[in-house]
Amino acid sequence: MGMLESFVRFVDTLNERIGRAVSWLTLAMVAVTFLVAVMRYGFTWGRVWIQESYVWMHGIVFMLGAGYTLLHDGHVRVDVFYRPAPLRRRALVDLLGALLLALPMVATVFVVSWPYVLESWLKLETSREAGGLPGLFLLKTVILLFCLLVGLQALSLAAKAWLALRGRPELYARSRAGGAG
Repeated sequence: MGMLESFVRFVDTLNERIGRAVSWLTLAMVAVTFLVAVMRYGFTWGRVWIQESYVWMHGIVFMLGAGYTLLHDGHVRVDVFYRPAPLRRRALVDLLGALLLALPMVATVFVVSWPYVLESWLKLETSREAGGLPGLFLLKTVILLFCLLVGLQALSLAAKAWLALRGRPELYARSRAGGAG
């Protein structure tokens, strides 16, 4: 197995595991939201930190789950032209899309977010709300992790598409069929 295939398998496995782990936060969000509703309307008890917790979980699910979604071909695309296309054309679209759209977007978000996250870390920023959660700097760090995970997954997609265009469609065909590398 070549270095490119090893990279693809590593990134796909990383995003698969992170995506599956983070998906459990959706269950926690439902439980906490239910708890907030019951406590607020049933017992007239509420706390800002508990309400913030499910908003933060929601952000974490979306940001850290984005690489998993890309791995499983779950992002929006005009499938009218893509899905019926031959494998080589789909591979070319994925290669160009990863290199010309996904990676520049991720790089831009990273560059723009870096000072924002750094400033938050320097202040050890907490919630602006009285009684809110501490550690807002940790939540903001998830933005950079989003960039890392989606960027790596875009590189994996580009590598699989490249291999398919070079006559090695095994990894590409398997991942485009809905399974991880």
